[in-house]
Amino acid sequence: MTAVAADRTAVLVPALDAARTLHSVLTGIAQALPDAQQVVIDDGSTDGTGRVAREQGAHVICFERNRGKGAALRAGFEWTIANGLDAAITIDADGQHDPRCAPALLARLDCADIVIGTRERLGTPMPLQRRLSNALSSAAINRCAGTVLPDTQSGYRALSAAVLRRVHPAGDRYEFETDLIILAARAGFTITGVPIPTIYGAPSHFRPVHDTMRVIATIWRHRRSALHH
Repeated sequence: MTAVAADRTAVLVPALDAARTLHSVLTGIAQALPDAQQVVIDDGSTDGTGRVAREQGAHVICFERNRGKGAALRAGFEWTIANGLDAAITIDADGQHDPRCAPALLARLDCADIVIGTRERLGTPMPLQRRLSNALSSAAINRCAGTVLPDTQSGYRALSAAVLRRVHPAGDRYEFETDLIILAARAGFTITGVPIPTIYGAPSHFRPVHDTMRVIATIWRHRRSALHH
């Protein structure tokens, strides 16, 4: 593998009602990876998120109604491939991912196909409920995927174009990211992690009951598939 250039990279920002935090996220990306192409997927926002993105010079993909983070990422991946780029970085719009870590994630694509920003759970602001669900889901996903990754639920990722072209996850919400990891690992793509800070500030759009059940259903689907083969 060779190093991926920033100007051949799309930084994808799925955003729902993120006008308050999006400016600082895009500013941070511009400082960390000034040559990367910023793409904001406005997932049916009603607070001017798209306007903030355009003022920052980002390309905006706009959904008329909320479709979910998975649908937003899928649209961003399709844009990346359609524009002939070599990689994508996914980063949340709520400020819980430090843009200064983006170059480190991108650099690791020289030895892996997917790089995940790995958060420390113990001794951090991560709520106890999220620590437990993160640890349990990561263990289950690793078992399905045959990987050893401590934070499979992190949405801060760098992905090669080869992954985007070949792996097609199901689902339109948070289960999309789980399905992507399992499918990519089973397809033989290499996955590694890079340490990132654990930041909690703006409320997450993750719904503890509904979205956790979607993730569990995805894991169970893959477990059943493995048992029948």
